[in-house]
Amino acid sequence: MAYAPVYEGTPFTDFAAVTPETDIHDLNLNWREQDLPERQRTKHVHRLHPYLGKFIPQLVEIFLRKYQPRVVCDPFAGSGTTLVEANTLGIDSVGCEISPFNCLLAKVKTAEYDVSELETEIKDIVTRINLRLKPGLFEGSVEDTDNPYLRSWFADKARLQLLYFRSLIPEYKHQDLLSVILSRAARSARLTTHFDLDFPQKPQTEPYDCYKHSRTCHPTDDALGFLTRYSLDTLRRVREYATLRTKAHVSLVCADARDMEFPAVDMVLTSPPYVGLIDYHEQHRYAYELLGETMREDMEIGRAKRGSSVLAQKEYLESIGQVFANLREALPQNGVAVIVVHDRRRLYEGLAEKLGYRQECELQRHVNRRTGRRAGDFFESVLTWRKQ
Repeated sequence: MAYAPVYEGTPFTDFAAVTPETDIHDLNLNWREQDLPERQRTKHVHRLHPYLGKFIPQLVEIFLRKYQPRVVCDPFAGSGTTLVEANTLGIDSVGCEISPFNCLLAKVKTAEYDVSELETEIKDIVTRINLRLKPGLFEGSVEDTDNPYLRSWFADKARLQLLYFRSLIPEYKHQDLLSVILSRAARSARLTTHFDLDFPQKPQTEPYDCYKHSRTCHPTDDALGFLTRYSLDTLRRVREYATLRTKAHVSLVCADARDMEFPAVDMVLTSPPYVGLIDYHEQHRYAYELLGETMREDMEIGRAKRGSSVLAQKEYLESIGQVFANLREALPQNGVAVIVVHDRRRLYEGLAEKLGYRQECELQRHVNRRTGRRAGDFFESVLTWRKQ
């Protein structure tokens, strides 16, 4: 389908103005970077940890305000964008996610905190690591690991700093949140180039021509700065979200959406994985290795390593069909499902009718952002289905 993005006039950014009477077709959702900059797309807890492939919270907010469900479900919860936004609007939410690390991240984002208590813990651990990890004090006094991945992807000093932080986590109440801080620091402290943090192919141990900074850069050998910076940034973001968070219930289950027994909901709002595009477990491999979580990558739908062959597309559609057929049982008659997907192969054409839904509309919006060296220029489909 040919589609020309509209950039004339002012792109729609008055998200709080959306009501059930709003005609979505009247909204210009073709945001450029200057229209909806990264700092807004990653507001408060949405940036507790980088996550490739998530949809932006403003798009979620628009459809939640449009359909005003009592309970919304995201069967591919990812990093928790739908759950976070639903809570700020006082909407109960149900999330399902196959990845243990994603579940940890979404749980940490949506948790309710005593911010004063959290501040005391974070400042305490920051003080401890900065006192202990000064040059000359900790070398040789922190237990190392024989994990091949950690020994390959981290310089000796950075690895020992991360391991020391990890050793302190059991002493604190907010262990899940501290684990996310550790993971975020590990992502930045890997032996990789500055411009390829998403899927580096091999450790970078020598100086390199840096695409991002237009100069010769050196791989990092230090994690202390990242641990300190991200600890304080996390506290700031959680404090900000605490002023927006409501008492709406958040339920998150680490399970396979194909056979999970979903509770009754009156809306589905999700951004499914797409065929052959992203390995969701592999992008957080460092976290799985450092936290000792079990990777369940073989259960991913549309996993990139399976490719995008005709057979891979067929398997993908079968799995996606199982998810939405399963969800249909949880929706009331005429219940709405909003699906945001990068459907460049038009695999979703006719899928609604096959699964017992009626496709009410399809919007196409232009996405032209860029992350690292990954081109961000593509068209995204926003499908609205109704249960028949």
